[in-house]
Amino acid sequence: MSPLRRPAAALALLTALTLPLAACARGGGGGGDGKEITLTIASNAISGGKNAEEADWVQKWVIPRFVAAQKAKGVTAKVVFQASGVEDEQYKTKQALDLKSRSGADVIAMDGIWVGEFAQAGYLKPLGEVGGPEVDKWDGWQQIPEAVQGLGEFEGKRYGIPMGTDGRVLFFNRKLFAQAGLPADWQPRSWRDILDAGAKLKAIKGVTPIQWNAGTAMGEATSMQGFLPLLAGAGAEVYAGGKWTGASQAVIDVLDFYAKIYRGGLGDPRLQQEAKGRDKSFQEFAEGKIGILAEGDYFWRGVVEPKEGVAPMPDREQTVGYALIPAREPGKGVRGQDFVSMSGGSVRVLNPSSKHPGQAWELLSFMHSAEATKAEIGDVPRVSARMDVNAQLLAGDPMLRFISEKVLPITSYRPPLAVYPQVSTAIQEATASVVSGATPAQAAAAYQRKLEGVVGGPGNIGR
Repeated sequence: MSPLRRPAAALALLTALTLPLAACARGGGGGGDGKEITLTIASNAISGGKNAEEADWVQKWVIPRFVAAQKAKGVTAKVVFQASGVEDEQYKTKQALDLKSRSGADVIAMDGIWVGEFAQAGYLKPLGEVGGPEVDKWDGWQQIPEAVQGLGEFEGKRYGIPMGTDGRVLFFNRKLFAQAGLPADWQPRSWRDILDAGAKLKAIKGVTPIQWNAGTAMGEATSMQGFLPLLAGAGAEVYAGGKWTGASQAVIDVLDFYAKIYRGGLGDPRLQQEAKGRDKSFQEFAEGKIGILAEGDYFWRGVVEPKEGVAPMPDREQTVGYALIPAREPGKGVRGQDFVSMSGGSVRVLNPSSKHPGQAWELLSFMHSAEATKAEIGDVPRVSARMDVNAQLLAGDPMLRFISEKVLPITSYRPPLAVYPQVSTAIQEATASVVSGATPAQAAAAYQRKLEGVVGGPGNIGR
């Protein structure tokens, strides 16, 4: 599912509505397990359409195997797949309506960024409260790094199991690095190291040294690939302790880094303003015209992939290097880290009104077992939430293994709150302002004012 970009007005409206419950209520979530059960799985996936691979996996792999496993235990189980192939916002509204009316599927797939919003609305409960004590006993938690578990958590409680995730890193062109006298195994230890490398790349004619997504045209990519990793590297999060981060020193430091790139001749300001600037940056990197690019692992497996990529690079393995994103200075990142990243992804949750909550948990945990996860991934390598699966399936792809082993343990996530998309827009505007010539302090002050209007006043903003 794609990251949510628009204000979540639909869910806020649903919260305000009074809906009749009697016709479709399922009994408040306290029902017991039985010997004859029907369970339903919902996902925005449909065979032959959107997320077809997931839909096929659920129907052809998960359901028959789970039913057989239940039969071996003396349980007659029927599992129904509730397929969808609609816009994410439409799917989100459908799930909110179902959960509010205490109906809907037992196991529900959703974007991780929706979890907090649904929890605050009372539509979701922590997994342990729904599935019982077996939730915390599940051996799968040991295979999912704590940082990755955060994708399905809200206010310190588990609401869902991550379906998969990704990570942000620095990609660089080894051929350009060789021309600039930079090492093929480059790993910057600070922001200064990045800028210094950019200064050396600047000497190569026709090359943009650094592409760091900025501005509103880049949309959420500005926040996820650009601003938020830097904010983590400055030791802060966009939302922490119940407050949103305003014009803090960390925010000013991030905007100053942008200023050094785009007003220091290390980046192309025009690229940040073009409607398809991100796509153009992909193409320019593939053509050897960009030295350093901050991006997610999608860039490796979907953009410069040698055969099927958007901007294929036949020599990807030899030419494209990758490195961790450093903190502003060693030890100055969030949680005292030397390196940082940001991740996204989807989760599966339990319906609090399930008639068979214990067996709904059995189904959910079965869907996230090592065997099921390997079957879901299939033949196209990608990063799963499980370290044991990654160790097996990513053995032949050093970059994705790098994401699994080095990036996921240090990653962070966007706050799963309804107002985040509006905060993200304010972030994008702040970076655009710096690229256009505003000072970091000016851009931070404007961001603070916009933030106050978005999150309900200065009382909800920390420094």
